[in-house]
Amino acid sequence: MLLVSPEKALSSVQKNEEFSIMDFLVRMWPIAVRITNSIADFSLMLDRKKTSEGKGCKSVARQAKSVCYDMDDVLDEWSYAILTWKTRDAEENIHNQQKIRCSFLGSPCFCLSQVVRRRDIALKIKEVSEKLDEIVNERASVSGRDGDKERVVSMLLAESSQEAQDVDVISLVWLGGIGKTTLAQLAFNNAEVNDHFEKKIWVCVSEPFDEVRIAKAILEQLEGSTPNLAELQSLLPRVSQSINGIRVLLVLDDVRTENHRHWEQLKQSLTSCARGSRILVTTRKGAVATMMGTDHRMDIETLSDDACRSIFNHVAFYKRSKEERERLADIGNKIANKCKGLPLAAKVLGGLMQSKRTREEWEDVLSSELWGLDEVDKDQAEKEIFLALLLSYYDLPSVVRRCFMYCAMFPKDYEMKRDELVKIWMAQGYLKETPSRDMEVVGEQYFQVLATRSFFQDIEKYGVEDYQFKMHDIVHDFA
Repeated sequence: MLLVSPEKALSSVQKNEEFSIMDFLVRMWPIAVRITNSIADFSLMLDRKKTSEGKGCKSVARQAKSVCYDMDDVLDEWSYAILTWKTRDAEENIHNQQKIRCSFLGSPCFCLSQVVRRRDIALKIKEVSEKLDEIVNERASVSGRDGDKERVVSMLLAESSQEAQDVDVISLVWLGGIGKTTLAQLAFNNAEVNDHFEKKIWVCVSEPFDEVRIAKAILEQLEGSTPNLAELQSLLPRVSQSINGIRVLLVLDDVRTENHRHWEQLKQSLTSCARGSRILVTTRKGAVATMMGTDHRMDIETLSDDACRSIFNHVAFYKRSKEERERLADIGNKIANKCKGLPLAAKVLGGLMQSKRTREEWEDVLSSELWGLDEVDKDQAEKEIFLALLLSYYDLPSVVRRCFMYCAMFPKDYEMKRDELVKIWMAQGYLKETPSRDMEVVGEQYFQVLATRSFFQDIEKYGVEDYQFKMHDIVHDFA
C-alpha cells in the first residue's frame, strides 16, 4: 500500500487550479480516517485469529499494525497541515506587526517569544504532573485486602517458631493478578512492621532465579551501594556478615523456581540474622512454597464481589459527580462482575471506563465481542486480566499503543523513569510536536494515559518532577 506524504500531495494539488489546497485536505480527511479505522479493525481480527489459530497470522498481523501506524502518522501530519493552512494568513499578519513593533529590539524580541513558549510548556508539564500525583495517591488508597493485611502483619510480628539458627518463611500463594505483591507491600509498609524490624529488604526475583543478582540487591539495600563483586561465593559471606545479629525482614517477590539447589545456598547465608527475622515470599506455585521450606502458607483468595466493585468504582468514577455515578451504576456493576474478583482486572477496567462519559460507551464495553474470546491460552485468572487488558489496549490511540508496546523491550521488574522513557519515545519518532504542545508534553500525556489505565504500577515520585514505575509481569507479557 502506497502512502503519500502531505508534502507530495500538496505539491500535485497546487498545479491544479480547480482545487484549493484546503479543499483537497478537507475532502481527503474523512477518507483517510475511514481507511485507518478499517485497517485497525482488520488488525484486531487478525490478532484474534492469531490467538486461536497459532502463529499462522502473526506476520500478517504485524504488517497490518505497521500500515495502521503509518496511516496514523499521515493523519497526524495532515491534521497539522490543515491547521497550518488555516492559520497561515493570520500568522503572517501577526508576524508583520511584530516586526514593526520589535524592529528596534532585534534578538531580545525573539528571546521573549521563546521565554513565553517555554513558560507555556512548563505550565502544561506541571498540569500533567499534578494529574499523575492524583493517580499515585488515589491508586494507593484502595486494595480490598485489609483483613488479609492484618493476618500477614500478625505473622510477621509473632514469636519465631524456628530454632535460633533458622528463619521463619511465610509464603503468599495463588495465581498472577490476585494481589499478592500489593498485599506484601501493605504489610511491608505497615508502621508496626517498620518499628519491629531493624532492616527491611525487598527483592523482585521473577525468572530466572539469579542468586548473584539477588545477593547484590540485598547488599545494595543493606549497605546503600552496589557491591563490586561478581562471584556468589564472595557475595554470600558478605550478606551473612551484613545481617549478623540484626532482626531482618526480607521480601522475595514473585519466586518461580522449584529448584531447591538455587535457594539453599542463599538461605544458608541468611541464618546469621537475629531471632524473629522473617522471609516473606510471593509465588504463583504451591510447589515453590514447599521447596522454600515454608513455615506459614497463606493462599490468597479472589476478592469478594463488593471489594472488587469498590476498586472498580473508585477508579472508574474518580472525580465523577453523584449524578454520573447513579446514572452508570447498574452498567458499572455488570462490568465489575467480569473482573471475577481479580484486583488487577478491576483496576484496568476502571481505568478504561474513567475515560468513558456516556451510557452508550459503557454499554459498548459491556457488550464487546472480546468477552467471548475463548481461545486465550491462559489459566482462568490470567485470562480475565488478559481480556481486560485487550479491551483497554484497543481503546487507545494507535500511537499510544506503540509507546506502550515499546516498554516490553525492558526486562521484567525493571524500574523505569518517566522522563527517560519519554526521551526514548522521542528518539523513536513516536511523538509529534504540534503548535500547541511540545513533544515532552505529548509524551507525558501519553504516560498519564497509560498510568490511568493501570498499564504501569508502583508509580512513585522520583526527585522533584520525575516518576519511577514498573510494569506488572502479566502486563509485560501482554505487551
